[in-house]
Amino acid sequence: MKSKPVLLYFADEQESAARIALAGHLNLGKIQSHRFPDGEIKLRLPESLSAQVVILRTLNNPNEKLIELLLAAQTARDLGARNLTLVAPYLSYMRQDVAFHPGEAISQRIVGRFLAGLFNAVITVDPHLHRVATLQEAVPVANAIMLSGAPLLADLIAAQRQNPLLLGPDEESAQWVAQAAARHGFDHAVCRKVRHGDRAVEVTLPDVALSGRQVVLLDDVASTGHTVAQAARLLLTAGAASVDVAVTHALFAGDALQVMQEAGIREVWSTDCINHPSNAVSMAKTIAAALTLVQPAA
Repeated sequence: MKSKPVLLYFADEQESAARIALAGHLNLGKIQSHRFPDGEIKLRLPESLSAQVVILRTLNNPNEKLIELLLAAQTARDLGARNLTLVAPYLSYMRQDVAFHPGEAISQRIVGRFLAGLFNAVITVDPHLHRVATLQEAVPVANAIMLSGAPLLADLIAAQRQNPLLLGPDEESAQWVAQAAARHGFDHAVCRKVRHGDRAVEVTLPDVALSGRQVVLLDDVASTGHTVAQAARLLLTAGAASVDVAVTHALFAGDALQVMQEAGIREVWSTDCINHPSNAVSMAKTIAAALTLVQPAA
């Protein structure tokens, strides 16, 4: 008889792990973590593991978590895991896919190969791929599955707003805006953005009718909040009735949420890929369904 896969999780992702395990009929196992005074960490995995093991680790604030994955994955192998899957609802270090200046580290390639050396499969949601067409190019594993939060966010928007206009804050958001708009036949468009620094951006609105429209700014990720805040101010000045924000990944560094609220943004909705008070939809069922595609047949 084929044993159930075990979903291993860290304490700070217990709620997310429970939702995925329930949806996918998985056994749960907690990874115990201890920090020594010098900053090193010690992990302890459950002693009894099945051959099919899934490790859940969303990679916001990624630097220490990548070390955790190194320790956890190799220990799981030592304990008998033969098929090891990483579920990283947010996958970090995907932005830097080329060296823009001599000597720059191409983090996407380096981190992708690092993860490929640990896992048989990787599942993630809306990775920030720009000049790379597939997840497998970034993370060269046999099974690289790229899910999207856009459909669930579109369903939420349809339930909350009448005849909304979906707007991407920059050209890179076009793929997610188009996908969400197609699901319910929403009008959609994309802004233009020129970035002058991490917190300095210049946004130009598209040439579409905005007066009286309920606008939802939709993107894969919001970090500082400055891009959507500037877009919101321009939209409200142009006569939009309301501006909301829907994102897959609620990174929201520092005072990002306050920046958005002060710009006049009414509601902020996100998926639960990163735990945050703005979480409005869960990716658990979608992730659980994807896990069935990477588990070997009995």
